[in-house]
Amino acid sequence: MTNNEQLLELTGEVENIIFRNDSNGYTVMEIISGEDNVVAVGNVTSIGIGEEVRLIGHYTTHHTYGEQFAFEVCEKSIPKTTTAIVKFLSSGVVKGVGPSTAKKLVKLFGEETLDIMENNPQRIAEIKGISKNKAVEMSKSLKQVFGIRKLMTALSKYGISAQQSIKVWNRYGKDVLEILKENPYCLCAEGLNISFEIADRIAQEQNRLPDDVYRIQAGFIHILEHNKNNGHTCLPKDKLINVCCDFLELAEEKVIHVMDKMLTENLLIEDIVKEKVFVFLPEFHRCENYIAQKMTLLLNTPLESIGNIKQMIQQTEKHNHIQYAQLQKTAIETALTKGMLILTGGPGTGKTTTLNAIIHILQDNGQTVFLSAPTGRAAQRMTQITGCEAKTIHRLLEVSWDKDENPFFMRNKTNLLECDALVIDELSMVDVKLFEGLLKALPDNCRLIMVGDCDQLPSVGAGNVLGDLINSGKIPVVQLNEIFRQSMKSLIVTNAHRIVKGEYPIITDTKSDFFFMNRNSISAVVETVAELYTKRLPDTYRYSPLEDIQILCPNRKGQIGTVEINKAIQNTVNPKDTFKREINIGGTVLRVGDKVMQNKNNYNISWTRNNGENGEGVFNGDIGILVSVVNNPVTLQVAYDDKVAVYDGESALELELAYAVTVHKSQGNEFNAVIIPLYNNPPLLLYRNLLYTAVTRAKNMLIIVGNSYTLHRMVENNRKTLRYSALKDFLIREVP
Repeated sequence: MTNNEQLLELTGEVENIIFRNDSNGYTVMEIISGEDNVVAVGNVTSIGIGEEVRLIGHYTTHHTYGEQFAFEVCEKSIPKTTTAIVKFLSSGVVKGVGPSTAKKLVKLFGEETLDIMENNPQRIAEIKGISKNKAVEMSKSLKQVFGIRKLMTALSKYGISAQQSIKVWNRYGKDVLEILKENPYCLCAEGLNISFEIADRIAQEQNRLPDDVYRIQAGFIHILEHNKNNGHTCLPKDKLINVCCDFLELAEEKVIHVMDKMLTENLLIEDIVKEKVFVFLPEFHRCENYIAQKMTLLLNTPLESIGNIKQMIQQTEKHNHIQYAQLQKTAIETALTKGMLILTGGPGTGKTTTLNAIIHILQDNGQTVFLSAPTGRAAQRMTQITGCEAKTIHRLLEVSWDKDENPFFMRNKTNLLECDALVIDELSMVDVKLFEGLLKALPDNCRLIMVGDCDQLPSVGAGNVLGDLINSGKIPVVQLNEIFRQSMKSLIVTNAHRIVKGEYPIITDTKSDFFFMNRNSISAVVETVAELYTKRLPDTYRYSPLEDIQILCPNRKGQIGTVEINKAIQNTVNPKDTFKREINIGGTVLRVGDKVMQNKNNYNISWTRNNGENGEGVFNGDIGILVSVVNNPVTLQVAYDDKVAVYDGESALELELAYAVTVHKSQGNEFNAVIIPLYNNPPLLLYRNLLYTAVTRAKNMLIIVGNSYTLHRMVENNRKTLRYSALKDFLIREVP
């Protein structure tokens, strides 16, 4: 809905439920309003045929499905007439009650049926065939329907969606409204996705004082959760106190008093990191401690020995017609003798060759080796370069979810992975929670080989796993630094290493694979990027815009951010067409044929692989093509590398255009051709390892469009992304 579109009100009776998604409340229903039948679409929970509803929204027209009423608010009334009550109960909204039972109930109790079912369930047992236990269950089901309805009505005026209301009900149950009166800040609990600001507004309407203990507690949690999204697993205690005082506009004395109480009750955890007191959310303190302890155990657990390692390396060299450099041999020996290795190094330094030797020697010695990577594309590339199947970490650990839609892994401490060695690629992308899950499923006598580039950006999630493991000095590390002769022919590889060293890249060579196109204005940059993507690279090199070319931007906003560039590219390569279906999702038009990206982990999206295998789960950063749009009900299909995923209207909000993506979102991917627009980007995003990460995403061609001043500023700025984490210190504490 546009900002100037007027909200309308529609009242009527629910005649038919056309479609319903019980997991998020998305519903398509037919409403009798006066003499009209209207199709209404929106999110609502526990709706039943025969209910009287008041909808607030606006009319939309679809070229195939006609006029619909898209509602944002649905207020429901208890059915009053016997006819409406029969329809309501016959719809199956109350468990155990179908059309036959509904008629019997209404015949006996008339317009008092629902009141009796709710408040005097023993009377239901007067009907032949209904036991006392069944009557109680019917009453419980009806109370839940009415309870969720009351909750939704109470929360909807604050902009809390039906899906969120369902989660709140599932978390707190039938006493939820009383709980909210006692502590409205319980809405901020993890997994409910309701902001502190909304809870604070509810508290203000309850005339709560600004120094309410629940408010201060929620303030601390909110600040730590917010910083979790910036990659921090903890914060210095003094800094956290200062930020909380400013955020809540309270005196330090009151804030410290509540913090002490939270620490006593283990709602927060404090520990010494870098000789300072840091404060953690309990899950992250547990998480980083567990990683340190499990890594210590793995280091100290005896492994099945592999003899004649030098001879096996020589045999591998002879078989592959190759001669390993000394550091490569050191890496192979370390992985085979110590059982743990971090293999790192920039492009062209032989990580893949070294890794293949380790894998094949282990396999030749009867070892079962599992390969894994954080993303689907990284796993697919790993499969291609090793010749062995690699799985995403989530797939390897057999991700599932509980009744509250929280993900968990079927592979864990009690159901270990059945392997002798595990290889993890792209470790820089792995956050502490995912790494903890992986270690929990790892047998104590399992070899662990970790591969990553320590000069790339850290993970999107919280923590600095690769950096902390290396910097602890407790884990065996081999850093390959020799660029092999065949790789030296690539200016992409050469310039990547120059950038890491703080040297300006070579930008005058027009006959290699690294190009710089100088432009003197933002409009010229955008025009050139669009031309390269849509015409010059496809025409000259036969690159597919959808499969081979990727635009990487340092930022989302601004004229050369992903949002605006995506609009410009879409208008050229996939313009509006009468024969192409499209949909407006959160203000962005998605059209069949568009390149799209999933922007958060969603474990509930179902998919089907080409071989017929079915499953669920699409992850942050996955890139695919929108292949189908249906508007009634909203259903989208996206083809990813090896599967087609199906989205409903709610989950479709997690899709965005992906002709251009941020450098952060590109990690773990490799593209035949990469275009990078650089022209006076925000200073906070002009730093060296962001540029290095962008450059190393290119496989065959890299083109930077912009000005050399911005490029040089990025090379000169070696500011690393600051992350507060404790894994390094916990490892030093654990490992003797």
